[in-house]
Amino acid sequence: MNEKIQKLFVKENVSIKEAMKQMSEGAERILFVVNVDRELIGSLTDGDIRGWILSDKSLKESINKVFNKNPVFVKEDHPIDDVKKLMIDKKIEWMPVVDDSNRVADIYLWEDIFDDSQKREKSKIDIPVVIMAGGKGTRMDPFTRILPKPLVPIGEKPVAEVIMDNFYESGCKDFHLVLGYKGEMIKSYFDNTALPYSLNYTWESEALGTAGGLRLLSKDMPETFFVSNCDIIIKADYRDIYDFHIKNKCQITLVSSMNHFKIPYGVIEITGGGELKELVEKPEYDLLVNTGMYVVQKEVLKMISKDHALHFTDLMELVKKEGKGKVGVYPVSEKSWLDIGQWEEYRETVKIMGFK
Repeated sequence: MNEKIQKLFVKENVSIKEAMKQMSEGAERILFVVNVDRELIGSLTDGDIRGWILSDKSLKESINKVFNKNPVFVKEDHPIDDVKKLMIDKKIEWMPVVDDSNRVADIYLWEDIFDDSQKREKSKIDIPVVIMAGGKGTRMDPFTRILPKPLVPIGEKPVAEVIMDNFYESGCKDFHLVLGYKGEMIKSYFDNTALPYSLNYTWESEALGTAGGLRLLSKDMPETFFVSNCDIIIKADYRDIYDFHIKNKCQITLVSSMNHFKIPYGVIEITGGGELKELVEKPEYDLLVNTGMYVVQKEVLKMISKDHALHFTDLMELVKKEGKGKVGVYPVSEKSWLDIGQWEEYRETVKIMGFK
């Protein structure tokens, strides 16, 4: 059994937090729960973990409270053609194979048993994508004094093109760049680049914040569209994000990342009189962080004033305050969010994506 398959095994007594970390370190979105004898007990998907996070329960709890205890599996002598049919019918990419003692002997991966002509088609979603690309990118200074942030290179392509390519792979073909700072340079690059999708430009004459530029979009925009900052890459199932947004009847869905933070100092809590109440040494926190990617309903644009700049945080507060609809949160793992907005994060993103 190869190392890749062994990394898909997890013990039933580990915490949800530990399972999240293990899952995020691999490319798969599933773990198989086994006991000490490697007997198959269940399966745990990123969707299972997402549901637990959204129920606002502790990540310190055991995965025993969330994993599927009736996983799909086949026996060793199961005909391979039947295995393929079962994987297609169940829409699964991984199939555990067990022996007569229910011990996992192998795991069939889609790419291992289907040839290139039978590559699994990802569920597509064809809605517009708006890339907010008008900011100055001051966190990347002095680099962005010369090159606008959307053109910061990730390998052989600028980050804005990498973002659009990811959406295109999920079926999106209509892109809108909201431009401001050094916008002509950005437009010049894309006007001279062969792209498999359509690209439109919207211009800010002044800085309008992370959401204000949306009011300049065409009135012909469809009812639902994606919005992304120009300095983040999200590795996730965009169709599933869209389905979550529609199912929950949200006006805005915020894509968040569950990040782990460790404070390297003792954190002090005091009483009103300045007396020590509690000191926690090097506490650790798991917090949902805004990634800068959203799904938005067109109706929300009516709430954006033409008189001043507006950030997305303020727009979401307006939606909640005025009772215009729901703001949903779709969690992804920490490693599903790649941020190039600061030098340290940029270097890490380039490394993760296999570039030097």
